[in-house]
Amino acid sequence: MKKHINYPLFFLAVFLVGFGIFFLAIISALSSLRQFGNTNYYIIHQLKFGLLPGALLGFVAYKFPLHYLKKIIPIFLFLNFILLLLVFTPFMGSKFWGAQRWINIGEFIFQPSELLKITSVLYLSAWIASKLSETKQKDWISIVKKGYYNIIYLFIPFLIFLTIISIILICQPDITTLGIIGLTLIFIYFSSGAPFWHTALTIVGGIGGLLFLITTKSYRLDRWLVFLNPGADPLGKGLQLNQSLIAIGSGGFFGKGLGMSVQKFGFLPQAMTDSIFAIYAEETGIFGSFILISLFVLFLYLGFKIAKKTDDKFAKLTAIGITFWITFQAFINISSVAGIFPLSGIPLPFFSYGGSHLINELIGIGLLLNISKNG
Repeated sequence: MKKHINYPLFFLAVFLVGFGIFFLAIISALSSLRQFGNTNYYIIHQLKFGLLPGALLGFVAYKFPLHYLKKIIPIFLFLNFILLLLVFTPFMGSKFWGAQRWINIGEFIFQPSELLKITSVLYLSAWIASKLSETKQKDWISIVKKGYYNIIYLFIPFLIFLTIISIILICQPDITTLGIIGLTLIFIYFSSGAPFWHTALTIVGGIGGLLFLITTKSYRLDRWLVFLNPGADPLGKGLQLNQSLIAIGSGGFFGKGLGMSVQKFGFLPQAMTDSIFAIYAEETGIFGSFILISLFVLFLYLGFKIAKKTDDKFAKLTAIGITFWITFQAFINISSVAGIFPLSGIPLPFFSYGGSHLINELIGIGLLLNISKNG
């Protein structure tokens, strides 16, 4: 029996996306005027290459049969890996700020690592569901009891999958995206009922790898040093964090009002992308910030509620993965802007400028609604 659309999640998503576009239009007007001579360039670009294709693909994801998606997701993952390799080619790849993460086709600039967030979730969910189905067991505990063969059969391939993703993203480099994807996949694996020591061992190994990556590149180490001591270089390495904190602090309880931010006038770097929450907090204050954070908590609740209600293992793990990815990314972005976590360089879901992340977030919403409808 098919159910109706999940209206609470649908209207929450519509509000987040709609308000995100509206807020981006407000804060991008000045930068758009300075660089392109009109106030609408950035918002039109976001609509053309973010919202429109994202809404269309989200609708396709909502209507697409889940059992068929489970079968063909390895093809999508393979194509995603090809796109990830194309960023290194001179004729399609684009390099910005020392990172090789984008494919440039005319006006359209696409970041394949954003697509990997959803293809990796779908692939791992389908893979785990198929393995559990092959063993004809209800949980991992009964599988592990069969001996070390099943640890090799399940745990080692999972680690290999994580390693392949890690190598590709480290080469770009895109360590923060790797962290988002890695922890999301680990959470899916843990949620499937895997033994805790599998998860613990993977996390310990990931922390060790992260420490190694931080110490091998000075700019990564600088982010952590600035995080530990924001006042050490307020006009240099600590400029973005310090200006973010000034923006948040100057907002007070109710904020300065929409469109009244001072920090967006060239004081705060990446005001439309990484640091958009700081501008939001300046204009809406603690009250507005609390509401936005509460909406992401509500999204987390609704997503996990969808996962809990479905009996299909693939659908359940997919819902868990999409929900965790979007909310975890949101809280990492907010935490880094507020000085609770080192600067991450990742977008705030539904709000930050950039078409790639918005497209994939809307696909994720479509899949959640699809799972809820058929749950």
